[in-house]
Amino acid sequence: MFLNIIALVVTVLTFAAIIRKAEVRLALLAGGLAMAVLSWNLPAFSEAFTKSMTTAGLISVILPVMGFAAVMELVGCNAHLVKMLTDPLLKVRVFLVPGAMLVTYLINTAISSAAGCTAAVGVILIPAMMAAGIHPAMAGAAVFAGTWGSVFSPGSPHPAMIAKIANMSVIDVILAHKTASITGAFVVAALLFAEAKLFKQDRDWTPEKAGADLGKLTAAKRPIIEKLNLLMALIPMVPLALLLITVPQFGITTKILPKGLTVLESMLIGSALGMLVTWTGPTRVVTEFFDGMGRAYSLVIGIIIAAGVFIGGLEAAGVINSFIAVLKDAKSAVPLLGTFGPFVVAVLSGSGDAAAIAFNTAVTPHAAQFGVTSVHLGNMAWVGGSLGRSMSPVAAACIIGAGFAGVSPLELAKRNAVPMLVAAVVFMLMQG
Repeated sequence: MFLNIIALVVTVLTFAAIIRKAEVRLALLAGGLAMAVLSWNLPAFSEAFTKSMTTAGLISVILPVMGFAAVMELVGCNAHLVKMLTDPLLKVRVFLVPGAMLVTYLINTAISSAAGCTAAVGVILIPAMMAAGIHPAMAGAAVFAGTWGSVFSPGSPHPAMIAKIANMSVIDVILAHKTASITGAFVVAALLFAEAKLFKQDRDWTPEKAGADLGKLTAAKRPIIEKLNLLMALIPMVPLALLLITVPQFGITTKILPKGLTVLESMLIGSALGMLVTWTGPTRVVTEFFDGMGRAYSLVIGIIIAAGVFIGGLEAAGVINSFIAVLKDAKSAVPLLGTFGPFVVAVLSGSGDAAAIAFNTAVTPHAAQFGVTSVHLGNMAWVGGSLGRSMSPVAAACIIGAGFAGVSPLELAKRNAVPMLVAAVVFMLMQG
């Protein structure tokens, strides 16, 4: 019991450090090490580190997706994708607020980084929406609200982790939450539309009237694309389309591809098409692909390793066993804890990954004992964390969006609070 109390104190201090913007990997590693030392079980630290850094199922999915994303940035296909989806939206003024959210949501499936997606879309949409009379904070909030579209990205670390636990494919994990997530997206869009109408922030606003500080607007240059190249715009979506088309359950390609395409194969095909369509040199493409994979290991796999070490420390202190015992006695609370535990931590820390990865590492493997499937519980934690991050005033995506709008990040966060909370409840009820 004493160790449990000490471990909980370390846990609180660890996430407090993350909230105060400490480096996430450093905070998790330090917390895990502290608990391993206090438990007189130092090998727990190194064993968890080694186990997490060599998880083949995660490496073979996450790294190639990030390599593909780097290639798309190199060849300029991402810029054409953004132009293809945003230009028509700007012609339909009445639906600018919900449309901006849904367009960002869709683009976020291809540009899975929330901050990167906000930068790519926000530099175009936020100033355009402000010019159309949308309140600057509402314009920024609409784009920021779409940055949980990465729940459909096979390159996110979460579906690979859940797939390994549930013994299923990454695309099956994503398909398992598709109805609830799509419903949640339209709930968010509808509530943002209602907020804009109710508070009259959808017309007749100027930055000066809204109190936006134009002097603080983020200096970012929009890529100048005079003419849309439709083929280039579609390339970023090719790998996801290939993964969906070749799913064995759909029976479309079972005769020639009985097991479907792997994530690696899909990303290599997409990269090759990007190279051919843009006439980019193969040396540059290959170099950028591997550089992207290297960054993925550092940034994404690095968080998974650190979270694994942190969970290893909790296990050494006996906290995980105690927590699972409590959940067994309160099975009805498991969906609530699975969704809103990562949600709350994500709001406070600005990261939807750390808490969701920790929960899925420690609790989701035991889902059957709580009367739910591991894929459903894992998806609750994943999407719950993503929704919480999409209303966090300290999230990088929020800060970037607020910069484009010239307002405080808190202005974006408070407009997204109700839509994200309601979407989380809807998602939990549909998944549970």
